[in-house]
Amino acid sequence: MPVAAPAPSPTLLWQTALVQGALRQGCCGELTGPWRLLLLGDGSPTRHLESLTGLPVEIELVAMGLQRPDDGARPPAEVEELAEPLIRRQVWLRCGPHTLAWAESWWNQQRAEEHLQQRDQPIWRSLTSNRAELFREVDGLGQVDALWLAQRFGQPGPFWSRHYRFFRGGQPLTVIREVFSPELEQWLGPALPAWSAAAQAGI
Repeated sequence: MPVAAPAPSPTLLWQTALVQGALRQGCCGELTGPWRLLLLGDGSPTRHLESLTGLPVEIELVAMGLQRPDDGARPPAEVEELAEPLIRRQVWLRCGPHTLAWAESWWNQQRAEEHLQQRDQPIWRSLTSNRAELFREVDGLGQVDALWLAQRFGQPGPFWSRHYRFFRGGQPLTVIREVFSPELEQWLGPALPAWSAAAQAGI
């Protein structure tokens, strides 16, 4: 069955590179503990979502296809490390009735054909199915916005976002951007303490 071509990426409102010391500066330092673990930790978001909700993560494939110069992609700088041609994949992550995240990933076409044969399976499971060594490095934290994200999440933005790379054998395998629904506050509590949220809102 044909899969739709990837849609434009969400609008990036701001982004911080997670270099040494960045976690202690600005809003990174203001993030509450549970959200710091989710956004800045190198654990599997699939496992985190399943642990929080008690429900399995289901993948809803939105689009997957060759990246074109005019397709509205706003890739992280780390995508330049991947050999062309590039495949871009977009998915929703659901736990039961809850749509809790959206993600897009970039792959070298040959690597995508090797590792994404089961398109409705979370990437983490696809890459670790044979217990192969895998290393995740979180590269950036930010906030994004898009009308279609707000419509699907059922809440207005901005939305917390991060991007990271998977490495295998010391070489970058894929770059992934994840955007998380504010509904996660049901399990994690607010992302920012009350005083910080009020200051950002100008109260």
